[in-house]
Amino acid sequence: MPQRNEKVANNIKELAAQFLGRENNRTSLITITACTVSPDLKRATIFMTVLPSSSENNALGFVKRNLKNLREFLKKNMPVKIIPFLDVMIDQGEKNRQKIDELLRNG
Repeated sequence: MPQRNEKVANNIKELAAQFLGRENNRTSLITITACTVSPDLKRATIFMTVLPSSSENNALGFVKRNLKNLREFLKKNMPVKIIPFLDVMIDQGEKNRQKIDELLRNG
């Protein structure tokens, strides 16, 4: 990933974590694990994990409903002209890693 994309992705990741930390209703723990940005910087995908995992669908719905507000927050706090359109997904890779850790611990 070119340096500029990486910088934008990291910036979005940090700001999204800040925003969701403030807006979350505390019924679940939402952690932003990663962010990817398209080469043209027009789209960004935010990856997250949710604890407890039974709250995943509710948390995903919450974040999707708040993407417009998150984008406004990014506009105010990011030093770039164009804010990418945002999407959010559950981080399956992180979920799998946690499951492997658990299996190894209980092994």
